[in-house]
Amino acid sequence: MTAASEQDAGVEGPRRRGRRPAGEDRRGDILAAAREEFAQRGFDGTTLRGIARAAGVDPRLVHHYFDGKDAVFTAAFEIPVRPQDVIERVLAPGPDGIGERLVRLFLSVWDAPPGRQRIVALLSASLTSEAGARMLREFLTREVFARIVAALDADQPELRASLAVSQMMGLVVARYVVLIQPLASLPPDRVVALVGPTLQAYLTGPLRDG
Repeated sequence: MTAASEQDAGVEGPRRRGRRPAGEDRRGDILAAAREEFAQRGFDGTTLRGIARAAGVDPRLVHHYFDGKDAVFTAAFEIPVRPQDVIERVLAPGPDGIGERLVRLFLSVWDAPPGRQRIVALLSASLTSEAGARMLREFLTREVFARIVAALDADQPELRASLAVSQMMGLVVARYVVLIQPLASLPPDRVVALVGPTLQAYLTGPLRDG
């Protein structure tokens, strides 16, 4: 019997994966698809349309739940703070002291048990997988520090953003993953005082050649 005759006889052939009926909750499917897309393609290579296609939903449904790719990323990996929501607050007082404000902001998230568990899990994935490393690197560079450097109108923005990312990722590894002492046990204010000036120099200080 041919496929056409099967349909004429009321016999259903293999069902193609497609969109589920309207009204069915698809947020979880979108986040699951997003995790796979980010892991395979990195942050830069992932698109909202690609996530929708992988989840089998209309792209408009992704926009219904999330107002940007960074929002999907933070939800998919349960990052407690969406950078876009806090960057303006960090920048508002001006460039002076921005290094310390940023370190304090990160520590306020990472020192809390849920934030620590999530960043350690995400960073551990980045250390064992090139795709995971690319995903985290692109997210921190593009969505966090590139935005900050652009707002500061600093020279050599790409270099500054990459230096800032290296500083903060190094802090995560030392304080939360490898637990290097006494850094791992220092109170937040002490870490801010020690690391903040270095981050400040990367973001606003002179970058000497040679």
